Amino acid sequence: MRDLLVAVVCMHSETGEVDKNLERMQFFVREAAKKSAGLVLFPELSVSGYTLKEPGKLYDLEQSRKIQDKILRMAHDEKLIVMAGIVEMLQEGRPYITHVIAGPKGVLGLYRKTHLSPTEKEQYREGDSLEVFREKDLTFGLQLCYESHFPEISTALSLKGADVIFMPHASPRGTPDEKLKSWLRHLPARAFDNGVFVVACNQVGKTKEGLSFPGVILAFDPQGRIMESYAGNEEKMVFVELKAEVLKETRSHRMKYFLPHRRKGLYREIVS
Repeated sequence: MRDLLVAVVCMHSETGEVDKNLERMQFFVREAAKKSAGLVLFPELSVSGYTLKEPGKLYDLEQSRKIQDKILRMAHDEKLIVMAGIVEMLQEGRPYITHVIAGPKGVLGLYRKTHLSPTEKEQYREGDSLEVFREKDLTFGLQLCYESHFPEISTALSLKGADVIFMPHASPRGTPDEKLKSWLRHLPARAFDNGVFVVACNQVGKTKEGLSFPGVILAFDPQGRIMESYAGNEEKMVFVELKAEVLKETRSHRMKYFLPHRRKGLYREIVS
């Protein structure tokens, strides 16, 4: 991978107020570009807001496509990667919880959440693909919120070549300190076990639907050590420098990089 400066955003997103949310995102993207960031990570459902109340009625299919175009325009204009969360509408049926990955030259991909929480399953459709995305010599994957509790996803993405796993959240439970402590129980392991950078953020603030999101940002190096952190009740953008040399040092060390020593044959029973 190449060295990469990432702008990680804790953002307040009001459900259904798409134009307002996009305008706020535009501000953060421009500020990130001023600092020469190569990528801006926004929380899960940052554009549409997080809702469990008939998300399929937030907007129509045409508007869903226009939202993606606006995210792409931000990436193109500021010449960086923008990753932002939307309710992705379909021609029929329940929508996806999707993260749009837009690069300066076009859409790099759409990641559709594969593991929904029990409450989300009633309103959304599950994605069916664990993908990695590439931009020049950067390879990365995503795990959205609830998915961060599944270590198999992190390993699958790492085996597919991910150097970084981004984990945007829309998790409304607890105080910022409680959420920080919760993330510190499992996110370092995703980085340490797989030899990857892990970068996570949450929405922040109380919405009109009564959900209250604790603002948290955490970034870990490939040895599971904290690089940057934030916990609070205000919007925040934190810059994280991901250094290629740090990744190389971990993966070239015979005792610090575990994936090459997996005995795949022993796992057939549990993956069948």
